[in-house]
Amino acid sequence: MFSRIERAVRVLTTGFCFVVFGLGGLLMRVLLFPVLATLVRDPVRRALLVKQVIRGAFRMFLGMMRGLGVMSCELRGIEKLQRHGLLVLANHPTLLDVVFLMSLTQRADCVVKAALRDNPFMRGPVTAAGFVCNDSGADLVQGCIDSLHAGNNLIIFPEGTRTARSGGMHLQRGAANVAVRGRVNITPVSIRCDPPTLSKGEKWYQIPTRRMHFVIEVRDDIVVAPFLDGVAEGVAARRLTTHLTDYFSWETQGVHLRA
Repeated sequence: MFSRIERAVRVLTTGFCFVVFGLGGLLMRVLLFPVLATLVRDPVRRALLVKQVIRGAFRMFLGMMRGLGVMSCELRGIEKLQRHGLLVLANHPTLLDVVFLMSLTQRADCVVKAALRDNPFMRGPVTAAGFVCNDSGADLVQGCIDSLHAGNNLIIFPEGTRTARSGGMHLQRGAANVAVRGRVNITPVSIRCDPPTLSKGEKWYQIPTRRMHFVIEVRDDIVVAPFLDGVAEGVAARRLTTHLTDYFSWETQGVHLRA
Protein backbone atom coordinates (compact mmCIF):
# COMPACT_ATOMS: atom_id res chain seq x y z
CA MET A 1 0.00 0.00 0.00
CA PHE A 2 2.78 2.42 0.96
CA SER A 3 4.71 1.72 -2.27
CA ARG A 4 1.64 2.60 -4.36
CA ILE A 5 1.15 5.84 -2.47
CA GLU A 6 4.84 6.69 -2.82
CA ARG A 7 4.72 6.02 -6.57
CA ALA A 8 1.58 8.15 -6.95
CA VAL A 9 3.34 11.00 -5.16
CA ARG A 10 6.32 10.71 -7.51
CA VAL A 11 4.00 10.81 -10.53
CA LEU A 12 2.48 14.04 -9.21
CA THR A 13 5.84 15.63 -8.38
CA THR A 14 7.27 14.56 -11.76
CA GLY A 15 4.31 16.15 -13.51
CA PHE A 16 4.74 19.31 -11.46
CA CYS A 17 8.42 19.50 -12.46
CA PHE A 18 7.67 19.23 -16.17
CA VAL A 19 4.91 21.85 -15.89
CA VAL A 20 7.40 24.19 -14.22
CA PHE A 21 9.91 23.45 -16.99
CA GLY A 22 7.44 24.32 -19.75
CA LEU A 23 6.15 27.45 -18.06
CA GLY A 24 9.71 28.58 -17.31
CA GLY A 25 10.65 28.35 -20.98
CA LEU A 26 7.52 30.26 -21.98
CA LEU A 27 8.07 33.01 -19.40
CA MET A 28 11.70 33.47 -20.45
CA ARG A 29 10.57 33.85 -24.05
CA VAL A 30 7.83 36.36 -23.20
CA LEU A 31 9.46 38.37 -20.39
CA LEU A 32 13.22 37.89 -20.10
CA PHE A 33 14.60 37.52 -23.61
CA PRO A 34 12.82 40.61 -25.06
CA VAL A 35 14.40 42.66 -22.25
CA LEU A 36 17.84 41.24 -23.05
CA ALA A 37 17.27 41.98 -26.74
CA THR A 38 16.57 45.60 -25.85
CA LEU A 39 19.39 46.09 -23.36
CA VAL A 40 22.14 44.09 -25.11
CA ARG A 41 22.45 45.07 -28.75
CA ASP A 42 25.49 42.96 -29.61
CA PRO A 43 24.10 39.58 -30.76
CA VAL A 44 27.21 37.61 -29.76
CA ARG A 45 27.25 39.01 -26.22
CA ARG A 46 23.47 38.57 -25.97
CA ALA A 47 23.71 34.90 -27.00
CA LEU A 48 26.39 34.32 -24.33
CA LEU A 49 24.16 35.90 -21.67
CA VAL A 50 21.23 33.75 -22.77
CA LYS A 51 23.40 30.63 -22.52
CA GLN A 52 24.29 31.62 -18.95
CA VAL A 53 20.63 32.15 -18.11
CA ILE A 54 19.66 28.77 -19.55
CA ARG A 55 22.46 27.06 -17.65
CA GLY A 56 21.31 28.63 -14.40
CA ALA A 57 17.67 27.76 -15.08
CA PHE A 58 18.56 24.13 -15.82
CA ARG A 59 20.61 23.91 -12.64
CA MET A 60 17.66 25.18 -10.62
CA PHE A 61 15.31 22.75 -12.38
CA LEU A 62 17.52 19.76 -11.57
CA GLY A 63 17.90 21.01 -7.99
CA MET A 64 14.12 21.12 -7.72
CA MET A 65 13.82 17.55 -9.03
CA ARG A 66 16.38 16.35 -6.49
CA GLY A 67 14.74 18.31 -3.68
CA LEU A 68 11.33 16.82 -4.46
CA GLY A 69 12.76 13.31 -4.52
CA VAL A 70 12.05 12.72 -8.22
CA MET A 71 15.63 11.72 -8.94
CA SER A 72 19.19 11.63 -7.60
CA CYS A 73 22.44 12.00 -9.47
CA GLU A 74 26.16 11.25 -9.28
CA LEU A 75 28.65 13.40 -11.21
CA ARG A 76 32.13 12.25 -12.18
CA GLY A 77 34.90 14.08 -14.02
CA ILE A 78 32.84 17.22 -14.63
CA GLU A 79 35.90 19.42 -14.16
CA LYS A 80 36.84 18.38 -17.73
CA LEU A 81 33.92 20.44 -19.01
CA GLN A 82 35.43 23.67 -17.64
CA ARG A 83 37.27 24.34 -20.89
CA HIS A 84 36.38 26.11 -24.13
CA GLY A 85 35.88 24.83 -27.67
CA LEU A 86 34.88 21.31 -26.61
CA LEU A 87 33.00 18.89 -28.82
CA VAL A 88 30.96 17.02 -26.21
CA LEU A 89 29.42 13.76 -27.42
CA ALA A 90 27.12 11.71 -25.22
CA ASN A 91 24.79 8.76 -25.36
CA HIS A 92 21.12 9.68 -25.04
CA PRO A 93 19.11 7.32 -22.81
CA THR A 94 16.62 9.82 -21.32
CA LEU A 95 14.69 13.03 -21.84
CA LEU A 96 16.80 14.83 -19.22
CA ASP A 97 20.24 14.28 -20.79
CA VAL A 98 20.50 17.68 -22.47
CA VAL A 99 19.33 19.39 -19.27
CA PHE A 100 22.13 17.73 -17.30
CA LEU A 101 24.84 18.51 -19.85
CA MET A 102 23.83 22.14 -20.37
CA SER A 103 23.64 22.70 -16.61
CA LEU A 104 27.22 21.43 -16.25
CA THR A 105 28.82 23.10 -19.27
CA GLN A 106 29.84 26.72 -19.64
CA ARG A 107 29.05 28.41 -22.98
CA ALA A 108 27.05 25.37 -24.00
CA ASP A 109 25.81 25.24 -27.57
CA CYS A 110 23.89 22.31 -29.00
CA VAL A 111 22.30 20.91 -32.12
CA VAL A 112 18.54 20.90 -31.65
CA LYS A 113 15.65 19.53 -33.65
CA ALA A 114 13.87 22.08 -35.78
CA ALA A 115 10.67 21.06 -33.97
CA LEU A 116 12.04 22.59 -30.75
CA ARG A 117 12.51 25.92 -32.50
CA ASP A 118 8.80 25.80 -33.38
CA ASN A 119 7.70 24.67 -29.91
CA PRO A 120 6.01 27.60 -28.07
CA PHE A 121 7.70 26.64 -24.78
CA MET A 122 11.21 26.20 -26.23
CA ARG A 123 11.28 28.64 -29.17
CA GLY A 124 12.48 31.53 -27.01
CA PRO A 125 15.55 29.85 -25.48
CA VAL A 126 16.51 28.07 -28.73
CA THR A 127 16.33 31.24 -30.83
CA ALA A 128 17.84 33.63 -28.28
CA ALA A 129 20.81 31.36 -27.54
CA GLY A 130 21.55 30.86 -31.24
CA PHE A 131 21.55 27.07 -31.02
CA VAL A 132 22.33 25.15 -34.21
CA CYS A 133 19.17 23.65 -35.75
CA ASN A 134 19.42 20.33 -37.55
CA ASP A 135 17.45 21.55 -40.59
CA SER A 136 20.28 23.72 -41.93
CA GLY A 137 21.23 21.05 -44.47
CA ALA A 138 24.73 21.20 -45.92
CA ASP A 139 25.61 24.12 -43.63
CA LEU A 140 24.98 22.12 -40.46
CA VAL A 141 28.50 20.73 -40.08
CA GLN A 142 30.12 24.09 -40.84
CA GLY A 143 27.80 25.81 -38.37
CA CYS A 144 28.94 23.37 -35.69
CA ILE A 145 32.60 23.97 -36.52
CA ASP A 146 32.10 27.75 -36.42
CA SER A 147 30.51 27.44 -32.97
CA LEU A 148 33.50 25.48 -31.67
CA HIS A 149 36.02 27.89 -33.15
CA ALA A 150 34.12 30.75 -31.47
CA GLY A 151 34.91 29.14 -28.10
CA ASN A 152 31.54 27.53 -27.42
CA ASN A 153 31.24 24.00 -26.10
CA LEU A 154 29.08 22.08 -28.55
CA ILE A 155 26.91 19.25 -27.21
CA ILE A 156 25.84 16.58 -29.71
CA PHE A 157 24.03 13.30 -29.24
CA PRO A 158 25.42 11.24 -32.14
CA GLU A 159 22.32 9.01 -32.26
CA GLY A 160 20.23 12.05 -33.15
CA THR A 161 17.43 10.90 -30.86
CA ARG A 162 16.93 9.06 -27.59
CA THR A 163 18.01 5.43 -27.47
CA ALA A 164 15.11 3.01 -27.70
CA ARG A 165 15.27 0.50 -24.86
CA SER A 166 14.45 -2.33 -27.23
CA GLY A 167 17.34 -1.81 -29.65
CA GLY A 168 21.05 -1.12 -29.93
CA MET A 169 22.81 2.15 -30.64
CA HIS A 170 22.74 3.56 -34.17
CA LEU A 171 25.05 6.56 -34.51
CA GLN A 172 24.75 9.03 -37.35
CA ARG A 173 27.89 10.30 -39.03
CA GLY A 174 27.30 14.02 -38.44
CA ALA A 175 29.20 14.25 -35.14
CA ALA A 176 32.20 12.44 -36.60
CA ASN A 177 32.16 14.78 -39.60
CA VAL A 178 32.31 17.79 -37.25
CA ALA A 179 35.28 16.29 -35.39
CA VAL A 180 37.13 15.32 -38.58
CA ARG A 181 36.52 18.45 -40.62
CA GLY A 182 37.05 20.74 -37.64
CA ARG A 183 40.14 18.83 -36.40
CA VAL A 184 38.58 18.83 -32.91
CA ASN A 185 39.10 16.15 -30.27
CA ILE A 186 36.03 14.61 -28.67
CA THR A 187 35.05 14.88 -25.02
CA PRO A 188 32.85 11.81 -24.43
CA VAL A 189 30.20 11.70 -21.71
CA SER A 190 28.59 8.52 -20.44
CA ILE A 191 25.02 8.90 -19.13
CA ARG A 192 23.35 6.07 -17.22
CA CYS A 193 19.96 6.04 -15.52
CA ASP A 194 18.87 3.35 -13.08
CA PRO A 195 16.17 2.21 -13.36
CA PRO A 196 15.79 3.11 -17.06
CA THR A 197 13.07 5.70 -17.69
CA LEU A 198 12.12 8.64 -19.95
CA SER A 199 13.58 6.82 -22.94
CA LYS A 200 12.31 6.99 -26.51
CA GLY A 201 8.59 6.31 -26.79
CA GLU A 202 7.96 6.59 -23.03
CA LYS A 203 5.67 9.19 -21.49
CA TRP A 204 6.71 11.32 -18.51
CA TYR A 205 4.14 9.62 -16.26
CA GLN A 206 5.48 6.12 -16.96
CA ILE A 207 7.83 6.37 -14.02
CA PRO A 208 9.68 3.37 -12.57
CA THR A 209 8.89 1.67 -9.27
CA ARG A 210 11.72 3.51 -7.53
CA ARG A 211 13.41 6.90 -7.82
CA MET A 212 15.65 7.26 -10.87
CA HIS A 213 19.38 7.68 -10.25
CA PHE A 214 21.64 9.27 -12.87
CA VAL A 215 25.37 8.75 -13.24
CA ILE A 216 26.99 11.39 -15.48
CA GLU A 217 30.65 10.66 -16.20
CA VAL A 218 32.94 12.80 -18.37
CA ARG A 219 35.65 10.60 -19.86
CA ASP A 220 39.11 11.42 -21.19
CA ASP A 221 39.23 13.05 -24.62
CA ILE A 222 39.25 10.92 -27.75
CA VAL A 223 42.05 12.17 -30.02
CA VAL A 224 40.86 12.51 -33.62
CA ALA A 225 44.24 12.74 -35.41
CA PRO A 226 44.86 8.94 -35.63
CA PHE A 227 41.60 8.48 -37.56
CA LEU A 228 42.79 11.02 -40.16
CA ASP A 229 46.15 9.40 -40.73
CA GLY A 230 46.63 8.83 -44.47
CA VAL A 231 42.93 8.73 -45.44
CA ALA A 232 40.31 11.07 -46.86
CA GLU A 233 37.98 12.90 -44.49
CA GLY A 234 34.99 10.75 -45.52
CA VAL A 235 36.85 7.55 -44.66
CA ALA A 236 38.08 9.05 -41.38
CA ALA A 237 34.51 10.00 -40.45
CA ARG A 238 33.30 6.44 -41.10
CA ARG A 239 36.15 5.02 -39.01
CA LEU A 240 35.43 7.42 -36.18
CA THR A 241 31.70 6.67 -36.26
CA THR A 242 32.42 2.94 -35.97
CA HIS A 243 34.74 3.61 -33.05
CA LEU A 244 32.20 5.83 -31.30
CA THR A 245 29.49 3.21 -31.75
CA ASP A 246 31.68 0.63 -30.04
CA TYR A 247 32.77 3.14 -27.41
CA PHE A 248 29.31 4.20 -26.32
CA SER A 249 27.89 0.69 -26.60
CA TRP A 250 30.49 -0.48 -24.10
CA GLU A 251 30.06 2.61 -21.91
CA THR A 252 26.32 2.14 -21.54
CA GLN A 253 27.00 -1.40 -20.33
CA GLY A 254 29.32 0.00 -17.65
CA VAL A 255 32.55 -1.08 -19.39
CA HIS A 256 35.13 1.51 -20.42
CA LEU A 257 36.66 1.04 -23.85
CA ARG A 258 39.72 3.24 -24.02
CA ALA A 259 40.32 5.32 -27.13
